[in-house]
Amino acid sequence: MKNLILFPGILFVISCKAQTLPLNTSLKDIPANAYVKDLNNELAQYTGTYKTNFQGKEITLYITKNENVLQKSSQKNYYSDVLDIKYIVKNSAGTILQDTQNSTITNIKFYSYYTYPNKNTIVFYYSGTNCRVGWGDIFLKKINDTQISWEYRPDDIILDSSKCTSGTDINIYLPETKDLIFNKQ
Repeated sequence: MKNLILFPGILFVISCKAQTLPLNTSLKDIPANAYVKDLNNELAQYTGTYKTNFQGKEITLYITKNENVLQKSSQKNYYSDVLDIKYIVKNSAGTILQDTQNSTITNIKFYSYYTYPNKNTIVFYYSGTNCRVGWGDIFLKKINDTQISWEYRPDDIILDSSKCTSGTDINIYLPETKDLIFNKQ
């Protein structure tokens, strides 16, 4: 009887181990409920607080690594390790224009979904803010231990204007540029 109970437990542990996959596993190769793990610790080198100034604005990025995050797609659900970015944008007078670091707004998503290890680059999905303004991809390239390079490629200004109410702030505060250097604090 003891062997009968032990055998399913061993099978469960073995099947869980078989479900752990490396970063950049193609979505088509990820079984439902698998775990895409940062096995080579590629993400940790990007974590921290970074700042830059661009066109009279100070931008601060807060990059953290989150493990085992549920990813929902139309094809399947799975789990993965990701980098998550929160940010604060201030104008030259120090007034906060946009703050996702201290905000309770949960609909703004800004997380990594692909890495290019040979290029020291991580690609992020950015959901945009109000009415999904500014949604698109952001590329961060590690230059050295204290600097990253930023490239922001918005896909559209407003995805669905019918969801915008009158008076909604539809400004894009993140820098829409390439090769912007952020310095680690």
